[in-house]
Parts: sequence; structure tokens; C-alpha cells
Amino acid sequence: MIQVCIADNQPVVCYGVSSFFNNHATIQITNSFSNYSSVLNYLKSNPVNVLVVDLELEGLSSINDLKYLVKNYSKTKILIYTNLSESMYAPNAIKSGAAAYIHKSSTLETLADTIVKVNSGAIVFSEDIKAKVALMAKQNKIDRPYRKLSNREIEVLRYFCAGKKNNEIAEILKLNEKTISTYKLRLLAKLHVTNLVDLVNKAKALDILF
Repeated sequence: MIQVCIADNQPVVCYGVSSFFNNHATIQITNSFSNYSSVLNYLKSNPVNVLVVDLELEGLSSINDLKYLVKNYSKTKILIYTNLSESMYAPNAIKSGAAAYIHKSSTLETLADTIVKVNSGAIVFSEDIKAKVALMAKQNKIDRPYRKLSNREIEVLRYFCAGKKNNEIAEILKLNEKTISTYKLRLLAKLHVTNLVDLVNKAKALDILF
């Protein structure tokens, strides 16, 4: 049996996915978690073949968290299962070492098929995303403004795009509010805009990654 864990903020998702796989011939849901720290604690002492994780999971604050999972739990395949835009977030998920990226609008049958594939060693991304990653590799850095941004700056920008205010972002990332203001100024300068509205609009027009 393929041992699978679900990591998602929403209990209804955990319940729905777990129910779908009840009595499945090859897939067994062994546990579900609502935050990143619980996932880490479980993986320390329990074998998991595939971790199905939402990028919006509580405590999963940057691409570095995914990289940590891939590096330290190499026997566990990471399958991203999220509502976040594939075109914006999947390329960096590939770079982090994730084995697949599935949008939650996909059927549970598709999720099941993908779990089986990644467990066997396959990397599952749409052809559009594969083409996009290949194109990105060929482009000069000067043609990709987001390349000027650090992982933390991209992280802060993501929250600005989600409508979060400085104090909310500071609380989420456990940083000082003045630090967030500094990141905001850096983002404005690097993306050549003068206000938050234009910053968000430009970020949405570009391939600003998770």
C-alpha cells in the first residue's frame, strides 16, 4: 500500500480526500494535518510515501520549507494540492523538488492517479508548466524582473497580492512591522513602481513565483 498523508488547513478537504480513499486498493491515508509543524513531527518517526500538501498550509511560509522537506525526507514524495495558480507557483515548486502540482479543481481520480505515479518515481506537471520552466531557463535574467527578488521579498510580495497589510504580514512571518515596510520599499524599487496598487498589478502581470 502507498502510505499517504494529507496536510491542509481545511478539515473538509482532509475529510473528503480521506473518505475517497477508504478501502482503496493501493492507497492508504494514514494521517492528516492542519499545520506544517505537525507534519514535521510526524515525519520524524513515521514512514510516508507521499505527502499531499497545500501551499497555503498554516506554517508553510516559504519555498524554503518545501526544500527542507525534500532534503530531509527524501523518501517522501511531495505532491502539491492547492487552489493557488499553477502558472504562478508551480515553476518554483518544481525547483524546490516537488514531484507534482495538482489544482484542487482536478478530480479526486486525477489525484489518485498522480499519487501512484509520483510514488513510482514520476514527476507530474502540465505540459504548459514544463514549457514555461524550459523557457525561463533560456531567458536572460535581465528579462525576468522577479529574478532580482530574494525568496523573502517574493514571500512578502505574495502576501501583498493577497491583500494583507504590513502588520498582518509581520504577524504571519513573525517579523517586525518596520522590517515589512523595508521589504515593501525594496519591492517598489526593484519592480520600478511607486505605490502598492501598481506593485500588486505588476506582480500579477509578471511571473512572480512562490
